[in-house]
Amino acid sequence: MPERVVVVGGGMAAVRLAEQLVGADVELTILADETHPPYNRILLSAVLEGTHPASALTLRSPQWYADRGIDLRLGTRVLEIDRDASEAVLVDGERVAFDRLVLACGSIPTLPPIRGLVRRDGTLDPRVHPFRSLDDCRRLDGSLSGARRAVVVGGGLLGLQVARALAVRGVLTEVVEGADHLMHAHLGAEAGRVLARDLRRLGTEVYTGARAVRLTDEGLVLDNGALLATDLVVLTAGGRPSTALARRAGLMVGRGVVVDGTLASVTDDRIHAIGDCAEHRRRTTGNVAPAWEQAEVLARVVRGQAAAYDGTRSVARLRATGLDVAVLGYPRTAEGEVVEVTNPIAGTHRRLVVHGGRVVAAELVGDLSRVGLVTQLYDRGTILGPEEPGQLLLPEAAGAQLPLPDEAEVCACAGVTAGAIRGCASVAECADRTRATTGCGGCADVVRRLVEGAAVEPRRRVVVG
Repeated sequence: MPERVVVVGGGMAAVRLAEQLVGADVELTILADETHPPYNRILLSAVLEGTHPASALTLRSPQWYADRGIDLRLGTRVLEIDRDASEAVLVDGERVAFDRLVLACGSIPTLPPIRGLVRRDGTLDPRVHPFRSLDDCRRLDGSLSGARRAVVVGGGLLGLQVARALAVRGVLTEVVEGADHLMHAHLGAEAGRVLARDLRRLGTEVYTGARAVRLTDEGLVLDNGALLATDLVVLTAGGRPSTALARRAGLMVGRGVVVDGTLASVTDDRIHAIGDCAEHRRRTTGNVAPAWEQAEVLARVVRGQAAAYDGTRSVARLRATGLDVAVLGYPRTAEGEVVEVTNPIAGTHRRLVVHGGRVVAAELVGDLSRVGLVTQLYDRGTILGPEEPGQLLLPEAAGAQLPLPDEAEVCACAGVTAGAIRGCASVAECADRTRATTGCGGCADVVRRLVEGAAVEPRRRVVVG
């Protein structure tokens, strides 16, 4: 009898798990609380910007699930988990039995402590827009007509994507970040300053080390006394892992649902957690690459194969017009020798953390020409010679072709190599077969060049070290 696997959540991690379980001896049910088929949340800013239609974000059509015997239930909310009965209880009272339950609930927005966001009747001020879902994106898009100024609260990955999208749409945009530099969770101060300079050069003002404290009729007031006149306030800060179901079920919860190497709850090994809601080794992630890796590991576990998640690989990419950022590992906390090159005038910053001759973390801002090679070395743990870290940070010579050997990773989210992409006949086939371009979208241009053969690249091996 097939194992009954029930997934709570319809985000990118849930879809990746479903893809990996196709053909397995399981009866798979996905309980998604949104009414839209699962979609790529990372590209919501591209919909806002106008470069992607909303339909392009759908990861798999409802028919795809039906054709594979997957029970996808949209607009379905889980009220609680009855562990004694091994059932997920829905808000309408229906009970869905499981042998194995997977929590892929993602994260939920939380309102920052800004007075005036919520009116006396409990509704949000009409100028205020959380930005987490497709419905949020559509509401914000519908408010842009007639809007001249906007303030984005939050200077992380999402905040910068939204800020650039608004600016491209012709809205004068400002970013408020409480930390002393942008993307403080991923980048060091120097990289954050370069990024802020780039934003200002692109027409977006940045306020760091300042917090929004009150929304008035005149605008948004900061704790330094500044008043930012605005028509729109977009909230991109304050998200946290969705753990309410796990808490009510008596599972161990820290910041997220605490799991072991098999992504199983340390409280109940029939229940797993992946993606933004999972906490492994006291760390939660907010990026698609580790979420997809967790889904792939869990699929092997469900199939009865030996597999374990070590939580060491983390890749973050910023997709926004005029801004290029890649972060490998945890450069703010990684131990090792630092090799760094910064050119704020050109808007570039490159930093490697090297331990035992291996790249253990990296941050690249403004020039991603070497990101494929650096990622390859990072993933493989290649031992470098004493001169090679510095050489990796030098820009490509003018007019030089970017070397992309078949083994070089192009799509960091799905771990897809140049060779795998070259084997596809079209970008659509590549997305379907490998999932490249369906994550952060940062690899789309390279994938297109490789598939279409627009760039003549040597299919040779690059040996470093």
